[in-house]
Amino acid sequence: MKIKTKLIISFCIIILVPVILFSLISGAIYAQQIRELTNLAKENLQARQMFNTLVLYIVCILVFTAVLLLLWVYRSIITPIRKLRNAADNIKEGNLDFCVDVSGADEIGELGEAFESMRRQLKDNAEEKLRDEQESRALISNIAHDLKTPITAVKGYAEGILDGVANTPEKVDKYVRTIYNKATEMNTLINELTLYSKIDTNRIPYNFAKIHVADYFNDCIEEIGMDLESRSIALSYYNYVTEDVQIIADPEQLRRVISNIISNSVKYMDKANGVINFRIKDVGDFIQVEIEDNGRGIAAHDLPYVFDRFFRADASRNSATGGSGIGLSIVKKIIEDHGGKIWATSIEGQGTTMVFVIRKYQETIMNETAVNDEDDEYRDAEYTTVEDRRTK
Repeated sequence: MKIKTKLIISFCIIILVPVILFSLISGAIYAQQIRELTNLAKENLQARQMFNTLVLYIVCILVFTAVLLLLWVYRSIITPIRKLRNAADNIKEGNLDFCVDVSGADEIGELGEAFESMRRQLKDNAEEKLRDEQESRALISNIAHDLKTPITAVKGYAEGILDGVANTPEKVDKYVRTIYNKATEMNTLINELTLYSKIDTNRIPYNFAKIHVADYFNDCIEEIGMDLESRSIALSYYNYVTEDVQIIADPEQLRRVISNIISNSVKYMDKANGVINFRIKDVGDFIQVEIEDNGRGIAAHDLPYVFDRFFRADASRNSATGGSGIGLSIVKKIIEDHGGKIWATSIEGQGTTMVFVIRKYQETIMNETAVNDEDDEYRDAEYTTVEDRRTK
C-alpha cells in the first residue's frame, strides 16, 4: 500500500471516528430526554452521568485508535527508514557485504530496492576495480621482469665492446646485432604496454578500409617469410579465396594480429625443424585464417584461457619464452572489434592452430546516389558478427 494511501486512510479514520461517535452520543441523549420528560430532575442527573460515561468512552476509543495508527505508520515508515539509514552508514564506511532488507509495494519499498541495487552495483564496481588494479600490477611486474633480461644483455654486450672483448670486426658485428635484437624486444614490450592501455579504455585508433584479401595476405606472408627464414622455420602458405574477395579491416591492426600469433608460435617452437602453415579459406560470408605450428602445443586445461589477459601457460618465465602475457588478449580484442571471432585448437607436444574469421565485404547498391557518394561507400556493406550469423 502506498504511503499516500496510508495517510489518506489515517486522516479519514481520525475524522470519521469522532463524528460517528458524536452522532451516536447525540442520538442517545436525544432519545433519553424524550423518555424522561415526566421526571426532569431525575432525568437530568442520570443524563449527566451518562454523558460523562460516554465522554470517557470516546476518549478511550480515540486514544486507542491513535495508538493503532501510530504503530501502523511507525512500522511501515519509521522502521524501513532506520534500515536505510543503517545501510547508508555501512556504504559510507565502505562496507558493502550486507543486504538492504526493505521490501514492500509502497515508496519506501521502492527506495529500499533502489538502495539494494546501488549497493550491488557499488560492490561490483569495487570488485572490478580491485581486479583491474591486480591486473595492472601483474602487467607492470611482467613488463619489468621481461625488460630486465634484454637490458642485462644490452649492458653486457655494450661493456664487451667498450672493454675490447670484441676484438675482431666479426665479434663487434655480432655484439651490435645482439644489442639491436634485444632493443627490438624491449620496444615490442613497450608497444604492447601502450596498446594495452588503449585497449583497457577502448581507445584503439582504427582506420577501416576495404582490403583485397589475396593481395594483403601475400604481402604479409612475404614479410613474415623473411623473418622466419632467418630463424630456420619453414613457412607454407595456402590461399583458397578468389582474387576479388574483400574485407573491411584496419590493415595495421590486422597485421598486428598476424604478427602476435606468429611471434607466439615462434616463442613456443621446440622442434628442430619448425613449420608454420598459413591457410586462408572461404567459408561462405566469412574468410577464415588458420595459422598452424608444430610447436610444443598447449595443455587441454590451459587452452580455454589462452586469450585471457596476463595468462601464461609457461610458468618458468625464462628469457626464451618471456612476454607480457597480453599478446593474445590484444589479438582477441582486435578481431572482435572487426566483428569476427577467434579460437584455438591444440595438441600438447604436436602443435597449435589459431583460427579467426572476418566477414567479407558485400556491397548492396540501394540507389544511384549511394553509388556515387564516395563518403558513404561502406554504408551499405553487410557487416555483422559471427554470433549474428549463427542465430539466423
